[in-house]
Amino acid sequence: MMERCSNRIANLAHYLTKNEARWPKRPAIIWEDRVWSWSELDRRVSALCHALQTDYGISKGDSLLVQAQNSNQMVEIMLAAFRLGAVWVPCNFRQAPGETAYAAQKSRARLLLCDADYSAQAHAVQEAVPDLVGVISIGESDIGASYEDLVSRHDGKALANQPVDYNDPCWLFFTSGSTGRPKAVVLTHGQIGFVTVNYMADLLPGTTEQDASLVIAPLSHGAGLQLIAQLNTGAAHVLVPQGGFSPAKAFELIEKHRVSNMFTVPTIVKRLVEDPSVERYDHSSLRHVIYAGAPMYREDQKRALEKLGHVLVQYYGLGEVTGNITVLRPQDHHLEDGPNTRPGTCGTERMGIEVSIQDDEGNVLPPMNTGEVCVTGPAVCAGYLEDDAANAKSFRNGWFRTGDIGHMDEERYLYLTGRASDMYISGGSNVYPREVEEVLLSHDAISEVAILGIPDPQWGEVGLAVCVLESGQHADEHVLSEFLTDKVTRYKMPARYLFIDEMPKSAYGKITKKLVREHLAEQGLL
Repeated sequence: MMERCSNRIANLAHYLTKNEARWPKRPAIIWEDRVWSWSELDRRVSALCHALQTDYGISKGDSLLVQAQNSNQMVEIMLAAFRLGAVWVPCNFRQAPGETAYAAQKSRARLLLCDADYSAQAHAVQEAVPDLVGVISIGESDIGASYEDLVSRHDGKALANQPVDYNDPCWLFFTSGSTGRPKAVVLTHGQIGFVTVNYMADLLPGTTEQDASLVIAPLSHGAGLQLIAQLNTGAAHVLVPQGGFSPAKAFELIEKHRVSNMFTVPTIVKRLVEDPSVERYDHSSLRHVIYAGAPMYREDQKRALEKLGHVLVQYYGLGEVTGNITVLRPQDHHLEDGPNTRPGTCGTERMGIEVSIQDDEGNVLPPMNTGEVCVTGPAVCAGYLEDDAANAKSFRNGWFRTGDIGHMDEERYLYLTGRASDMYISGGSNVYPREVEEVLLSHDAISEVAILGIPDPQWGEVGLAVCVLESGQHADEHVLSEFLTDKVTRYKMPARYLFIDEMPKSAYGKITKKLVREHLAEQGLL
């Protein structure tokens, strides 16, 4: 009988080791007026690893909780965790102290590394986790040891990458918690190793050490994955300044550093192409503008194609599948409407991934039938940390159940109707708001819209369309109802309209129905 092969694979930090050997002087991170080469980044990561090992006793499998905004230190902590075989646990930098404390407890954090501004979060974590071995402050503060002092004291001490197996966890990714408390998704070295190859093949083909990537979104989320994927190519990463997103600053950096790709969400793409700065700066270096996290409505897609050219790349995925379900390539984005436009699609399956549409019993449905989007393949996570109930609900017969509703056409293009949790039932009929939102957004006066199901004594539930108007435009419920007539089945049409100045968004720029409901409730409008 043959001896079983080892499950050992390359540690993700090997990408850094390779880049330091091949391109030691090339830029790895660019942030404002500072540039860190691959050699300097590798040196700082090793110094941090030594500090974590010798001063705090961190070893393989320990969780490092991080509460920080994008910075060179955020990247260094991620790579140090990988190099040690520890687990990187990044938090949403906008979350409240209690949420950070929950993440610390759930992940069994051994150490907290946080920006100096997050003293409230640091104190909450210390109270919640009595056996925490320490707090490290990024920036001067009295909440813990100085990050830069630790790196300086251990400078020059080289460290090899810890051997890892395919299923060794490297990242605990907390879901957005749209229903209940956030769940901790276990991502492994092997899983992300597959995703990095897939990512470069499907989303960023041709990227090399000559390229630069603009980092807009928080590294704790999809932007972190895009950075990890490009580590293997040696591309530089340009961080935007902290303190709020500026389209003009983004375009300035794109021109200055000849940025070839960026990752963001549709709402940020919308802000970029609607800002006058899109005409002032040279953005011809852009080859791939990747958007994910939410669908891009057709009208916004057209405007982006007009302003940026054929550079849009959409991917659909969830944290549980490492963002890795479908891709809509640049050649699949069409400015003109026609037979190949396929409005509303989020593309076809990524390499190595299989998607099926299933009914409530797990039966695979034929093309053009609506059901739950399910996925299988090496990008699917190892499960939720210590959450048997969530695992039992989300995994069935080897498939991961996304909770998204949609259908596939004959050519396996996927169309999302909405989240199962977004659906409401009006007069006994299921209504998925997504398709109605698409139509409303084609009206010249509408900038953003979210449709919620609200209680109704006659129909059970009806739709409430929460709208943001384009600057200088006017519309009311009568205008919009007339606009929808003959475009949308009557029972799907919103019964009420509400106009607000600004749509609430998550830290990642996403519009979620949960946030919209919470905002309306706080304002006494729901």
